[in-house]
Amino acid sequence: MARSNPAYVHDARPQDLGFGHNYHEKLPSTISAVSFSKQPIQNGTTKDTAPAMSVSKPNKALRDKWGKDIEFLLSCIALSVGLGNVWRFPFTALENGGGAFVIPYLIVLLLVGRPIYYLEMLIGQFSSRGAIEVYDAAPAMRGIGYGQIYSTFIVMTYYASIMGITVRYLIASFGDPLPWGECRDSWNATCIDSSLAVNSAENTTEKKISSAELFFEVEVLNETPSLDDGIGTPNWKLVVCLLVPWTCICLILIKGIKSSGKASYFLAIFPYIVMLVLLIRACTLEGANKGMLYFIKPQWDRILEAKVWYAAVTQVFFSLTVCFGNVLMYSSYNRFSNNVYRDVTIVSILDTCTSLLAGLIVFGVVGHLAHALNAPDIDKVVRGGPGLAFITYPDAIAKFKFWPQFFAIAFFLMLFVLGIGSNVGMATTIMTVVRDRFPHLRAWRVALVIAVIGYSVGIIYTTPGGQYLLDFLDFYGASFVALVLAVFEMLTFAWIYGVGRICRDIEFMLGIKTGLYWRLCWGFITPTMLTAILVYHIATYKPFTFNGYVFTSGMYAFGWCVFAVGVLQLPCWAVYAVLKRKEPSWKNRILSCFRPLHHWGPEDPELNAKYHESVYKYDQTVPVGRSLLRKMVDNVFQ
Repeated sequence: MARSNPAYVHDARPQDLGFGHNYHEKLPSTISAVSFSKQPIQNGTTKDTAPAMSVSKPNKALRDKWGKDIEFLLSCIALSVGLGNVWRFPFTALENGGGAFVIPYLIVLLLVGRPIYYLEMLIGQFSSRGAIEVYDAAPAMRGIGYGQIYSTFIVMTYYASIMGITVRYLIASFGDPLPWGECRDSWNATCIDSSLAVNSAENTTEKKISSAELFFEVEVLNETPSLDDGIGTPNWKLVVCLLVPWTCICLILIKGIKSSGKASYFLAIFPYIVMLVLLIRACTLEGANKGMLYFIKPQWDRILEAKVWYAAVTQVFFSLTVCFGNVLMYSSYNRFSNNVYRDVTIVSILDTCTSLLAGLIVFGVVGHLAHALNAPDIDKVVRGGPGLAFITYPDAIAKFKFWPQFFAIAFFLMLFVLGIGSNVGMATTIMTVVRDRFPHLRAWRVALVIAVIGYSVGIIYTTPGGQYLLDFLDFYGASFVALVLAVFEMLTFAWIYGVGRICRDIEFMLGIKTGLYWRLCWGFITPTMLTAILVYHIATYKPFTFNGYVFTSGMYAFGWCVFAVGVLQLPCWAVYAVLKRKEPSWKNRILSCFRPLHHWGPEDPELNAKYHESVYKYDQTVPVGRSLLRKMVDNVFQ
């Protein structure tokens, strides 16, 4: 049976705390008007309708908005389409079945990537809140936001250091000949010029290293063989180059979202112009067709391996940049009725197409490299990660007979713009958190402080041991932490806040019904797959190594501390939320921490009042005394 309307709204308390229904916190004394209207019904009597409510929010300036809807879309494209599309996807696909990898990748994209991306866009736009304040929907879970910001900061600092290396190569690309195309006496006696097409079958008694590889490891990184003697002193050239990306990020964010929205036109579109040029050039290279076929050739025996599906999830996860707070942040600057369903479709399709396009470009050039070296196996000349961008690709470009400088400049300029687009998104996420907490701070001051801190931390990655630290912190402080928090983020919005309530919020905001596909993904499929991936990752955990180097026990202890700082944000802030409550009993304190705060909802006061009225009306229709199974079914399908 349905509950009857209470005499006063102030006394309305949730009677049923099951799965997404009636988590609404006690309505505050700031309700300025409560009235019941009488409406006639068929038998001539009257009935009370829901009260007209005006819920005032805390005094707070309205947040900035995108100048145009297209700026939001382009900013999301610039954020999601980054370095991972150019060097991570091609090598990951090659390692996990080639063309066959695309099948699990697309399945995971449909069942994990798009649902999370759409959910984050919806929640951010609906609430106009950043990555931390969005957990006003369930205050006990606010630590998820803090942990994600922590991971975003770690990624932002090392991502910018890769941009510094890109700047170093971009400057070097103007040299004639290309500086990595020829050996230097100070490098290694077994060096071989990358600019020469050499038969790999010759001189097999002595292993030779390409000048492109030595240029990267010796000239650019001055990489140390281990961390036994410490990380060393910073490379002054990389320290100077690191200034360039941080200066660009600071200038783009000088006016907050207004200036970054204008920059998105260039950051999102320019890389595709360069990709088109590089694709045309790759198709004209000798041996390119073999490289492209090698990239897309399916290895069907690999498709059922758990490792392949794990790789697909992680690739989708980090390619779309979900569960780091970035998508939530960008969508929080949208106008309330923006069509995010259209945007998520465009971004997810474009991100996948870009990954495939980058794979064809990269392996077309790699195929040419294998042809020039007369290498029988293409995988013998391929390196994963940064090595693909800073060793394999430059090695191939050095062999170009026609204008190699132009294609080197084009490639590294494309990498730089892709990286800046993603880095701006991460820096904006942190800026949003700061300005939400301290709205009086000017955007340029926050941007400057973020740039100075990010630059200062990034200097550690310019040391001879910097690449060791980069991969180490990425594993323990970013990837691992983000995966754990992603599981709790889905559980928070799907089962604490509730799938059903999300769908009603969508209808209130956009006027559209939510289909069964989204409901099933949010309620069951996506949380289950993320949990399974996390369990698989923990069960198959092995101590992290870098190029075969095993870190000391002290470093592994440090790694787990870095991991703990991110993950323990969740229980710490949950305890803080409970202690902050004023309810007389501990039970009520705990339960209230899982209900939305009284001002949760749209930013606009009038819309917020209408929203609270709609929530109130729905709450009166929910029967009491439901079974656990009924609550679960209602949560997803009502």
